[in-house]
Order: sequence, then C-alpha cells, then structure tokens
Amino acid sequence: MLRSMYSGIGAMRNFQTKLDVIGNNIANVNTYGFKKGRTIFKDLMSQTISGASGPNAGRGGTNPKQVGLGSQLAAIDTVHTQGSLQTTGRVLDLAISGDGFFVVGDASGNNRMYTRAGNFYLDSQGYIVNADGQYLLGTGNVRLQVAPDAKSLSIGADGTVNIVNASGNLQPIGTIQLAKFANNDGLEKAGNNLFRETTNSGTPTTGAPGANGTGTIMSGTLEMSNVDLAEEFTEMIVAQRGFQANTRIITTSDEILQELVNLKK
Repeated sequence: MLRSMYSGIGAMRNFQTKLDVIGNNIANVNTYGFKKGRTIFKDLMSQTISGASGPNAGRGGTNPKQVGLGSQLAAIDTVHTQGSLQTTGRVLDLAISGDGFFVVGDASGNNRMYTRAGNFYLDSQGYIVNADGQYLLGTGNVRLQVAPDAKSLSIGADGTVNIVNASGNLQPIGTIQLAKFANNDGLEKAGNNLFRETTNSGTPTTGAPGANGTGTIMSGTLEMSNVDLAEEFTEMIVAQRGFQANTRIITTSDEILQELVNLKK
C-alpha cells in the first residue's frame, strides 16, 4: 500500500480533532471565564531511504533521503489570556484583572477547585457561593458569610469583603483569596468553568489579591470568554481545507493502486 494513503488518513484524524476544539471554543464564546483551546500538530517519524555521508578526498558529502510518514497531535493548549471585562453593576459579579484564580471548595475548605468565572451568589445562610453551590473561599480557606441583617455589601480591589451591619457601621467579614500557579497551562479543565490542579501545574500559591503576583478584583464586572470568533472561523476554514486536501491524497493514491491492479488486464 502507498505511504501517502496512511499519511492522509492520519492527517484527516488530526484535522477532525482540530475541528472538535474549534467547535468547543465557538460553543463557549459567551461563557464567563472560559479559556480557549488551541491544537498543535507535529510530524510523525520519517523513513530513511539513505543516510547522510560526509565528504572524502574524491567526493563531497550527501544529505539524507527521508520520506515522512504523516503528522500527529502534539498538544491541545489552553490559552490563558485575559478576556474582555463586561460591566454588570452587580456587587457579587467579580472579575480578576491580571493573573490568578478564584478558589472554591466545600464547607470544610477542602476539595478545592479554581475558576476565572466570577458570577457568585448568596445562599439561604448568607454564604457566598458559585452557580453550583460551591463556597467561595477566603484567606485561610474559610467561607465568607454575609449576615442576614446586613444593609449593604461591598468588595474592594484587594479582596476585602465589607458589610454595613444593622448598627450602620462598616464591618469587614473576610478577604477573598486568589490562587496563582507556576504553570497555568498545566491545569486540567474539570467542566462547570472549573480548573483542577495537576502534577504539571505546580502547587498554587494563595493569598489576598495583589499579593504573590496575582491581579486585583473588580466588583460589578465579569470576565468574558477569550474566544475570538474571527480567529476561530479562520482556523475552521484552514482545518476544512486541510481535511479536504488529505481526502484528495487518499483518492489519488487509490487511483494509482487501481492503475496497478489494471496492469494485469
């Protein structure tokens, strides 16, 4: 069988993966805090027909002769660039300007996950939670609770959560913590706008916003997806044409094989 046919089949499979990633990016164009994916290819092994030889007294050197055997998937990156900020005017809509992730977890402060989606809410007990009911954790991995008789709530750029209590006095109830990783690209997407720590992301450094290289918090603002529709549609066209070209390779290889079979006639 022709090597070109197997190269075309492998490339078609890779372009299908690329289209899958592009489709997921477009599907999440309006998802708060979403970070787009990017597909990277690399060449597969090459078959060496003849190796290189160095020059000698009577003849110069020759270069190796190799035939490539197709492409393979090198990586599917998560691009952690800053998304555009949208003003909402809602106090519990939070955006991070700069590096870092919000930390959410269970009631004991364990099972921690990380997110850039800052749409938070209050539950029936006054705790700040995300849309799935996970608690927003403050410094020390403690939950942040707003008293039911609080007259107002405000959140500063340094993560300090303040309320005006029943007596009309300003009262801090805690500080939102942010987590920073040595390698954001090493984080694993866990669904529900959440990221999970992995062995290649490194252990997070947590603290108040603005510390340890983290960004600041902007209350009344949400970070939008960093998906660029124009870029995604361009990549979609490139993937479609690449897929189409490789189908032609398979068709042409098949025609050549047919001519070889017909030699017997």
